[in-house]
Formats: sequence, structure tokens, C-alpha cells
Amino acid sequence: MSTPSDLVAELEAQERDLVLQGFSNDDAWRLGSLLVELARERKAPVTIDIRRGSQQLFHYALDGTSPDNDAWLARKSRVAERYGASSYLVGARFRAKGTTFEESSRLDPDLYAAHGGAVPLRVAGVGIVGTAAVSGLPQSEDHALVVEALSRMVRG
Repeated sequence: MSTPSDLVAELEAQERDLVLQGFSNDDAWRLGSLLVELARERKAPVTIDIRRGSQQLFHYALDGTSPDNDAWLARKSRVAERYGASSYLVGARFRAKGTTFEESSRLDPDLYAAHGGAVPLRVAGVGIVGTAAVSGLPQSEDHALVVEALSRMVRG
């Protein structure tokens, strides 16, 4: 059985590997389309959002989603942007310290959610340029879906 510290180490290693060579509007379309394809294969009712900075480049809501998913996407993406790490990793770091994001971050929970699903888009030699986010599944599955799609993009 893994500990909260083990999860943090695993997520940090994962993020070190998820570095893109570039990220254009066409890349956002490819990533978003891949996420839609993966979600459809799994019959996963998710909403997908991809941003570069504050510009929304891709958004799609599969059947079975609601406006609540859009609110979750915004809250999780704000965490990824603010902390420069996936929303899942941020929450795991707080849990590894024996607390929760909600108890210790001092951020408004109506605006920020450290639940899995938002992953920073890192470009080699540039840094974080945006976020890719999914909402609709349990947090570990939202996170895993984004990571799987980004891993495919990184590998070409």
C-alpha cells in the first residue's frame, strides 16, 4: 500500500516527464480531440478544457456532463496555474503533510479545488504555458486521462 508521500513522488516524476516541445493552437486541438476519443472509448462522461494562458483553445462536454463540470474545471485549473503543478499533486502534497488543501491553503474553495484533473502544459525551454483539464470522473481517473493523452503527445 502506498503512502501519501509515495503518491507525491510518483506524481512529481510524472510531471517531469510531461514536457512538450511546443504548444500551438493546432496542438491544443490534437490534445483535445485525443481526450475526447479516449473518453468516448471508455464511455466516460467528462468535460475537457485546454487553455494557453487565459485563452481557452479547446472545450468539449460529452453526454452526461453538466455545468457543474465547467465550474470544477475552472477551480482545478486555477490550482494548477497558481501552484505550477497538477491539481492532483497539489492536493496530495497537502495530504502528505497531514492536512488538506481546503484547511490550509487559505484560498476560497469556491474558486480553487485541489482535486485531480488539471495538469500544467510545460514546454521545453519555456515553462508552463497553460493547462489541460478534465472533469467528470473520480479525481485519480480525471488526472490519469489527462496524463495518458499528454504522454502520447510528448512521445509524438
